Amino acid sequence: MKDFSYITNSHPAFIEGLYQDFLTNPESVDPDLRKFFEGFDFAVAGNYTAGQGSVEGGATASTDWMREIKVYRLILGYRNKGHLIAKTNPIRTRKDRGANLDLSFFGLSESDLNTVFQAGNLIGLGATSLKNILAHLQNTYANHVGIEFKYISDQKRVDFLTAEMEQQFAKPLPLNKKQRILEKLNQGVMFEKFLHTKYIGQKRFSLEGGETTIAALDAIINTAANHDIQEVVIGMAHRGRLNVLANIMGKTYEQIFSEFEGTATIDQTMGSGDVKYHMGYGSEVKTIDDKTIHLKLMPNPSHLEAVDPVVVGFARAKADLISESHFENILPILIHGDSSVAGQGIVYEVLQMSKLRGYYTGGTIHFVINNQIGFTTDFDDARSADYSTSVAAMVQAPVLHVNGDDAEAVVKCAEIATRYRDQFHSDIFIDMVCYRKHGHNEGDDPKYTQPQLYALIDKHQNPREIYTQYLIENGTSDAQELAKGMEKKFWSDLQERLDEVKQNPLPYKYQPPELIWKSFEKATPADFEYSPSTAIDDNQFSLLFNGLMKWPTDLKPLKKIEKLIQDKIKLFETEGKVDWATAELMAYGSILTDGNIVRMSGQDVKRGTFSHRHAVIRDEETNREYNRLNHFKEGQQPFRIYNSLLSEYGVLGFEYGYAMANPNALVIWEAQFGDFCNGAQTMIDQFIAAGEQKWQRQNGLVMLLPHGYEGQGPEHSSARMERFLQMCAELNMVITNITSAANLFHAFRRQVSWNFRKPLINFSPKANLRNPGTYSAKEDFTSGGFKELIDDAFVTDAFAVKKVLFCSGKLYFELADKQLKENRTDIAIVRLEQIYPLPYQQLDLLYKKYHKATWFWVQEEPLNMGAAGFLQTNLKTINFGVISRNASAATATGYAKVHAQEQAEIIDTAFNI
Repeated sequence: MKDFSYITNSHPAFIEGLYQDFLTNPESVDPDLRKFFEGFDFAVAGNYTAGQGSVEGGATASTDWMREIKVYRLILGYRNKGHLIAKTNPIRTRKDRGANLDLSFFGLSESDLNTVFQAGNLIGLGATSLKNILAHLQNTYANHVGIEFKYISDQKRVDFLTAEMEQQFAKPLPLNKKQRILEKLNQGVMFEKFLHTKYIGQKRFSLEGGETTIAALDAIINTAANHDIQEVVIGMAHRGRLNVLANIMGKTYEQIFSEFEGTATIDQTMGSGDVKYHMGYGSEVKTIDDKTIHLKLMPNPSHLEAVDPVVVGFARAKADLISESHFENILPILIHGDSSVAGQGIVYEVLQMSKLRGYYTGGTIHFVINNQIGFTTDFDDARSADYSTSVAAMVQAPVLHVNGDDAEAVVKCAEIATRYRDQFHSDIFIDMVCYRKHGHNEGDDPKYTQPQLYALIDKHQNPREIYTQYLIENGTSDAQELAKGMEKKFWSDLQERLDEVKQNPLPYKYQPPELIWKSFEKATPADFEYSPSTAIDDNQFSLLFNGLMKWPTDLKPLKKIEKLIQDKIKLFETEGKVDWATAELMAYGSILTDGNIVRMSGQDVKRGTFSHRHAVIRDEETNREYNRLNHFKEGQQPFRIYNSLLSEYGVLGFEYGYAMANPNALVIWEAQFGDFCNGAQTMIDQFIAAGEQKWQRQNGLVMLLPHGYEGQGPEHSSARMERFLQMCAELNMVITNITSAANLFHAFRRQVSWNFRKPLINFSPKANLRNPGTYSAKEDFTSGGFKELIDDAFVTDAFAVKKVLFCSGKLYFELADKQLKENRTDIAIVRLEQIYPLPYQQLDLLYKKYHKATWFWVQEEPLNMGAAGFLQTNLKTINFGVISRNASAATATGYAKVHAQEQAEIIDTAFNI
């Protein structure tokens, strides 16, 4: 929105000319200026015919365009910058941020206050005095709500927001809504008083000072249900989480507080658990208008904002699964803290995803509990921006800054935000400015670091007391009676809770995917002794292979692509072999044709970082995409493959959330190089490795991490296998380093065949994607399953074997080449395809088979990396030595010559030691 200061410096004839242009052709005039001309009585009443140049009762020579424009600039000034002076802080006076909204800034003065201006039409007042216009603007844009939307370019969105603020916001709420607000404030405050009375000093990360959050979330959910939202998915950190569980999710006090008192039955058969303010929950609630809606609160770690991508990924999956990809039917809500929304980069990543094809969810409502402090850090030290929500401008998401003590204003903002999301299917922020009654936790004294602030907070009434008092002093007679009645009810309900009067848990109806999750079992060591059969039959093999090798007649792929596909056909026809890329795509196709979802994302996944996959090919003339996996048969699921934004943390979190929602989906994230996955270390450590143990939530996410020492330097060699293996325990995930196309095929199919789900971390090849040694015969696909351990087919006499080299991944082919070249039948090379869980029984059998041999684990990685340390700790049944690079601080050398020398030494040592 412009301020048109250049026009006020122009000659009146210039404005008259613009006005005549408007009459002739409204589209020829700047949209904001068009709004100005339309705002006069003659335009609003429709007394002119645009495009015909005739006006009845329109502007005359006596119209003082210059002064009208000045008032219009005043209106735009308040729309653009009123938020800078709005009374949104309930505790202290706001900083002067240079809003420049004095009358003099617009060339007006107090002597103009009684002058009538036509510009009043623009804000729904009609022709009226400047005094009335100014009062309306101050009440609309500079009272308890400040709306930030200057950066939005879509005029329909601007019109929606201005209409909501200027014409709807001041309308009084009906009595039933006032009652609902007071009920929710009662519940929110009562919960905290109950805790503070019964569990003094216990960590609970209370919502005190921000209890209006409960009324706001309730309003969002009620409004969402009225707009046919099926499910609301909520992500939040620990502050206020227990209150949300009780008063939004419907978890009973008994369920929550048995954990405080230690009376809950501790069942560690499904995991070791987590603290009470991290656990997730699901419920089905009836709204104020008797609509049913599902609610999900995602489990989260203490790492602030880490749950954000998980929530939106979960919402996307639910839309694909239960709403035929109508994303607007599932509503994600992210509840942020002011310091974390400003300080954590993951917020930026998630926002950047919000409009992308692969990650769009129909819009997220962001609710910031802005308590003006982060642990002990003042907001002045927590951000450079004016607001904690300034990142919203990047995606043109409006921000409603609102005073947390004005419960009605907060609820109105919540309703506006929900309607905005429903209409425009995009993100919106509510920045509820409030305070934190206690320290970071209840055992922490905030006066150490903020003595002045907490002197003010100590004297401040809570939002329930403020709203009750407001209704008694300012409400209608029925509102006054309501407030008095609700006050009595508050104290009687609190006494009931203190007296431990039993509450009835909400009934819950499981959704179809939840029933599948419930049917799964907890994995046992026996499940990993041998893999299930995941073979396909001959007909399915032909369907998949042939389907991948054709494209529409009107598509002209690049000649290189055409040759590449013809080479794959020739390989199969002449040698009966299938290459790595084809086997991978056939695995996905087999799962798709079984009726399940396959989703894959990463920075270059359509083509593949190393140009091997080509799941999607393009017409060289039109650039039209053709997805090779979408056409196996009628009614199959599409192959959901998306090149991602350049993010690891956000995208991996999104895919984890997606996999958490759909038990039968194969969900894959591929790193560009495995080395870069540590950009997502928070997701790996807190969710992927530990999620099942902490939250009893299984997840079948697949990570493909290109790994292998090929002389490309320390940032393009290692996916840090040792870090994953260090976290392996209690059957928490599966670690593989696969060497054959068919084994990769079976690994993917196994992911959705087990009666449980585990994350699969596969250290995938780079140069070896095209190594003929990785090719597999048809019968390897039509029989059997995944092979955790592959014996040496080159060896014919086990008794003659004096040395066993066991290894994984790329190094196998280099060792096998030397074995073949030197005809070393006295050496067996065994491939450990699955490093965790270790296939102990199979290893023991081979150890007995080669009982006369000396065993060595051979790896490319330095001694302090790779699988060596893990195997030395966990593989006690075999006596073996280790051959590797020397321990190193960096993963690999940056010099190709040094790399080649080191690689040769490893191989020579393995054969000659």
